[in-house]
Amino acid sequence: MVHKKEPESEPRLYGFTRTASVVLTHLICLGFAVFISVLSRPGTSWFSWHPFLMTLAFSFFMTEAILLFSPEGSPIKSFSHKTKGGVHRLLQGLCASCAVLGFAAIFYNKHLSGKPHFTSWHGLFGLLTVCVVIAQSLAAMPLSYPSLAKGWSLAKLKRYHAASGLITYLLGSASMLLGLCSVWFAGAVREYTWYLSALCLVLSAFVIMNQVSRSYMAKKRFQS
Repeated sequence: MVHKKEPESEPRLYGFTRTASVVLTHLICLGFAVFISVLSRPGTSWFSWHPFLMTLAFSFFMTEAILLFSPEGSPIKSFSHKTKGGVHRLLQGLCASCAVLGFAAIFYNKHLSGKPHFTSWHGLFGLLTVCVVIAQSLAAMPLSYPSLAKGWSLAKLKRYHAASGLITYLLGSASMLLGLCSVWFAGAVREYTWYLSALCLVLSAFVIMNQVSRSYMAKKRFQS
């Protein structure tokens, strides 16, 4: 009896843990976006739009766009894959728009202040991330219009899209982590709040990495 119960209880425990982690990630991405919104007070200055829009882009829209396909905690789990794809494209479009506008806000703010551009790791990673987001959005067009992908199978395009999307998300997470080291954020929060914010970003990235890697490995096992 003991030997029969142990194999059955482990998958249930793992499934519960995954579901709890996805639900927690939903709460984290929403809570962190609200927290940065309150902290930056968008509209009070040109700079205020930068942390607000960038957090909205990567911590909320991109995270939710990926979690749509989570088998454990998707908010539209019962919807068809086609519907999920449409919502995913909408959220990713909002992510790209917010990222470009957030980048434009900080660029213009530095121009007004007469400060040099891209002098920090945060600025360099931010520039790279915005460029990759735009490239990722353009590269995803053949998934919606297969006629654009001549000589490429849809399955292969989806695998490349998932892999490049994960890289894009990790770049966005790294940019936000570097943003936590900025003078503005470090001076606006207490030490424990800084560590809690960093932990939220790391946990979200871990959950997204786990989801994408498990999905890819499952497809590999199915095809083998």
